[in-house]
Amino acid sequence: MAGAAHPAMRPRRLRISPALRRMVRETVLTPADFVMPLFVRHGRAQRIAIGSMPGQYQMTVDHLAAEAREIAGLGIPAVILFGIPAEKDAVGSDNYSEDGIVPQAIRAIKDAVPELVVISDMCFCEYTDHGHCGIINLPGDAHYHPHLPEGYLLNDATLELLARASAVHAAAGADIIAPSGMVDGMVAAIRAGLDGEGFDHVAIMSYAVKYASGFYGPF
Repeated sequence: MAGAAHPAMRPRRLRISPALRRMVRETVLTPADFVMPLFVRHGRAQRIAIGSMPGQYQMTVDHLAAEAREIAGLGIPAVILFGIPAEKDAVGSDNYSEDGIVPQAIRAIKDAVPELVVISDMCFCEYTDHGHCGIINLPGDAHYHPHLPEGYLLNDATLELLARASAVHAAAGADIIAPSGMVDGMVAAIRAGLDGEGFDHVAIMSYAVKYASGFYGPF
C-alpha cells in the first residue's frame, strides 16, 4: 500500500516452503527420541493388558527378547524397566535381589539386543507391601527409631537400599539408573554406591518430580 510503513518483521519468509518450515520448526520427534516402558512380572508365558494404559502390558521375562528386537527394529533406542514382584515385603527385597524380576529382565534384554539402552527405574514403591518408596518406621522392625513418628519414611536407611539395589541392577547390565522415589540425597547415595562397586560408567537419570496419578495402575 502506498505510504504504508514497511513491516519490520516478516516471519512469512520462514514459512514459504515445506523445506524452510522443517528447518525452523521448534520440535521434531522421531522414534529415536522416545523410551519404551516395559512392565515385567514373574512367571512364564504371560502378557496381561494394563487397563489404565492401552497398548501396554505386564509381561514375563520370556517375552522380552522378542519385545526388545521389535523395539530396536522400530528405531527406539532405549527401554525403561518397571518390576512387578511375585511377593512384596516391608523392605522391597526383590529390588535388590540378584534374582529379582528387574535384574532378570535386564539380562534377558541385553542377551537379545546388546545395543539397546536399558534404563532401570529405581524406587521401592512397587516392591514394598505398604506401597511407600522406602523403609517405614514401624515398631518391632530392625530399623525402628522410637523418637520418630510411626509410619515415617526412614530416609537414610532407604538410601542404603537404593545404593545396594542400583549396584545389583548395574551388575545385571543396566546402562542407566533412574531414581524416582524423591528420597533426599538419593542421587548422591546411588552415585557413591555405583562407583564403590566399580560401576562408574553407569549413568544416573533422576526423575524431577512425582504426582499422585492413575499411571501407577500398572503396579
